[in-house]
Amino acid sequence: MQVLSKMTPVPVTCLEYVHPWTQSCTVATAELMIIGVQYCLRIYAAVYALSLVMRGRIPSLPELKKTLRGWLQSTAFLTTNAFSYSIMMCSLRRLLGSYNFYTASYVPAFFAALISIMVERSSRRALLALYVSNVATETMWNILQSRGLVRSIPHGEIAIFGVATSVLMYCYRKNRQKEYRDSMFDVVRFAIGDSEVMKGDAPSEGVETSAVQNVVGRAESSQRASKSPKYPLPFIQAAVQAYLQLTGRLKAMGKHKLCRHRYGCVYDTLSSGGRMFSIGLGIQVVMKAVLQMRKFISRPALLRKTFLSKDIARLGLFLGGFTSIYKMSSCLLRHFTDSDSPMFAFPSGLLASVAFAFYSDNTIALYIMWKTLQITYNWGIEKGYLPRVPGFTVMLYAVSTALLFHAATIEPQNLRPSYWKFLHSISGGRICIMDRSGFDVYGLNTSGQIRTMMNLCKTEPILQGRLS
Repeated sequence: MQVLSKMTPVPVTCLEYVHPWTQSCTVATAELMIIGVQYCLRIYAAVYALSLVMRGRIPSLPELKKTLRGWLQSTAFLTTNAFSYSIMMCSLRRLLGSYNFYTASYVPAFFAALISIMVERSSRRALLALYVSNVATETMWNILQSRGLVRSIPHGEIAIFGVATSVLMYCYRKNRQKEYRDSMFDVVRFAIGDSEVMKGDAPSEGVETSAVQNVVGRAESSQRASKSPKYPLPFIQAAVQAYLQLTGRLKAMGKHKLCRHRYGCVYDTLSSGGRMFSIGLGIQVVMKAVLQMRKFISRPALLRKTFLSKDIARLGLFLGGFTSIYKMSSCLLRHFTDSDSPMFAFPSGLLASVAFAFYSDNTIALYIMWKTLQITYNWGIEKGYLPRVPGFTVMLYAVSTALLFHAATIEPQNLRPSYWKFLHSISGGRICIMDRSGFDVYGLNTSGQIRTMMNLCKTEPILQGRLS
């Protein structure tokens, strides 16, 4: 089959391509709007309810009203994105008389995204742009790879995570979170703590000599051991006393005068890593228990297989390993160089990123990358190093969303499966019915790809007859 140029028009109508289940553009748009409203109301109800729960207190009446307005506004935004996409495709067909490779999806999706993002609150636009640009980056890489323009790099996600994390840690050590507040810094502070933030003068507690630390540590250890609770079983009592003695010795071990953590470097490294490992393990256990509760009830044998598998500890090994390696390497650099510098974040961050191999994920790596770029860009604007581009967030969202809609329409095998399922749900399965056979002339086997992607989702019964 001859492959046509991307600008070559394809003689198909919007009835054949966009909405073959109805002859009316208006009816097709109304159906998408009704389905989109129902789906978006459910999705954002869960999102905003969770945000209220995360506050840890009973919300006030003004907070409930604000949440309700946000819920409805976000629903309007996402619904507008869905049905305006259909409007734009039909309108462009009437205006231009035909479709080509770009006007078949990318151009109408761009304008639809541009309109819909203006409906959403301005405070949420950056978050939405960050999410879609994350998915779009992976999609663009897949598109280039499918054309043989790039090759997959072994452990490339670890390299991306390492570089992005190192820059993020540099900003954190420079205490830039005071100049530019971002939730990502709260995550870093929770994992690493404030001891790695350079706040000017060296801490007064860091100038203690090793001998003084040993005396203080042993006194604390003996005091805790004498006050330890009595347990009925002797071996439990012995284990508790041994633990207290061990932690007391580790706390009393020396640290560099520029180290800002309270106790010895070894104790700080092990305790921080152990805490993050426990948190990661707990998250995995809870998620498995909640998501697979029905399977566990029907097949109790799965409990042992699931909770004793190596996969259950992957997140904990990543979090604990990253924290331990970062803290250990930072302390070693201070000991070897007898100095402290924000630049230590780069070797420490790169070394610590090796732990990402336990839980390597493209989504996490790309999110950290885009979040770091956002923080760096905003900081550069505030300092006058970079120009402020008006409407950059809006344009980033529109460009990224258009790429995702293009991939879902023309070459869906390059789209992340989870995003395909999202588009399938918000359209009520109608994304599968669009007749893309006219675009096979571009040599991408579009029709064959759609049949493959349909297996990922269950199309609504009322539409199944249209798919043959």
